[in-house]
Amino acid sequence: MRLLLASDLHYTLRQLDWLVEAAAEVDVVVVAGDHLDVSSSVPLDTQIVVVETYLELLAGRTTVVACSGNHDLTEVDAGGERGAPWLAAARRLGVLVDGDSKELGGALVTVCPWWDGPMQREMVARQLAQDAARSHHPWIWVYHWPPAGSATTWTGRSFYGDEDLAGWIDEHRPDIVLSGHVHQPPFVAEGSWVDRIGSTWVFNPGRQIGPEPSHVVVDLGEGVATWSSMLGVERQELSDEPGRPRALFA
Repeated sequence: MRLLLASDLHYTLRQLDWLVEAAAEVDVVVVAGDHLDVSSSVPLDTQIVVVETYLELLAGRTTVVACSGNHDLTEVDAGGERGAPWLAAARRLGVLVDGDSKELGGALVTVCPWWDGPMQREMVARQLAQDAARSHHPWIWVYHWPPAGSATTWTGRSFYGDEDLAGWIDEHRPDIVLSGHVHQPPFVAEGSWVDRIGSTWVFNPGRQIGPEPSHVVVDLGEGVATWSSMLGVERQELSDEPGRPRALFA
């Protein structure tokens, strides 16, 4: 199974067009949050309609996974916490969204929302614990913010990662985390689009301008990940670390 990861498209229509064209070449497209752009002059209601149209186009070409990011929170729930209920509408198209868990190509994929308060955080923790009980490998998380301390969160000045996610990774040890949120890491010294925390691979494609988003393709069958951007192409063998057999990704 080949997964294409992009994130932080922020209503960049040219990049969404590129993603639709690329979708037919992979088994799964993962868009790891920040579909919308709160700084855009286009009203959020209009952005939502357009993004939903693109999700439908993508779903017509391949399997699609989409989690929410901080720019995607458009409503406040009864508990006073912000969320992205508009994204749930894509579930009718077959898109996996916040709160979903499903086996795809032999992998268990868990899709986590951007949480805005203690009640939503508890929902994410409960979702991860329930999926951990399924004892399934490979296990892939889709979560907008990469974990604290990872090179995938280095901005060039400081690490900017999610402490809660780091704790959940330590507790549950997923095989792969697909993320975004921090735009700079792949483009700055000492930052990276890929990192390994214990036995977990973490990916963040970063964000670039232009018609093609920076993106990562993870080939589970070959045990290889490839990052493509305006800087060129980089490749990471996922089986080159001790104790990490390639067969895990077959």
